[in-house]
Amino acid sequence: MAADQNSQTQNSQTQGSQAENSETNSDTNSENQAAPLHPAVPLGDAALDQLFRTARSYSYFLPKPVDDATLRRLYELMKWGPTSVNGCPARILFLRTPESKQRLVPALAPTNVAKMLSAPIAAIVGFDIRFYDRLEKLAPQSPGYKAMFEKSPELADATARRNSSLQGAYLMLAARALGLDCGPMSGFDHAKVDAEFFGAGKESTGCEQEFFPVTHVRSNFICNLGYGDPSRLRPRSPRLDFEEACALL
Repeated sequence: MAADQNSQTQNSQTQGSQAENSETNSDTNSENQAAPLHPAVPLGDAALDQLFRTARSYSYFLPKPVDDATLRRLYELMKWGPTSVNGCPARILFLRTPESKQRLVPALAPTNVAKMLSAPIAAIVGFDIRFYDRLEKLAPQSPGYKAMFEKSPELADATARRNSSLQGAYLMLAARALGLDCGPMSGFDHAKVDAEFFGAGKESTGCEQEFFPVTHVRSNFICNLGYGDPSRLRPRSPRLDFEEACALL
């Protein structure tokens, strides 16, 4: 009987310890991820102005550097934006040095060269057409998605392109939230960018490639980042009114 009581006491202590550990792990996870704010509080006019109403697309930038810590903060914000099946297909190259930006020059439309070179950072927003290889980490609750995308390259490509565009928009909003200005560009030769920076058309084994160890990343668009030169802004172009762009059903 005493042995049974001791056993029950030990089991109770073990279960209590496991519960405490579980609660501790839960608390640790809670600390790592901010709890959703419900109901969400509308942003004030100053924040809305900075993100949208008074924000401008800059073609030329001031000679003021952007440090690596700011780029890391930018990514740590933008990564929380939603993507299909949480696939997170965007892959971003931040060109920070004169040498890396010179490698981009041959692929740009002539009118975009000076604009890119004036920016402290030229971000190549690309997409991984095999983004689904990361779904074991990103969407462990849905193990069937990887096989679905493997069987349909067209679906995988469309999903990667569309969602990397979404992530590019998150990048711009995150940049503006951190006080940076943006200059998105699409005037460039995608094939040249993909060959120069993502190894497209080259055989690659192991980790020989400079930035990504495989050749299934492709460019979407370029976004120059920095502190814009307001003296070179043109008058702001108009936008469509609600009635021209939207309908209520």
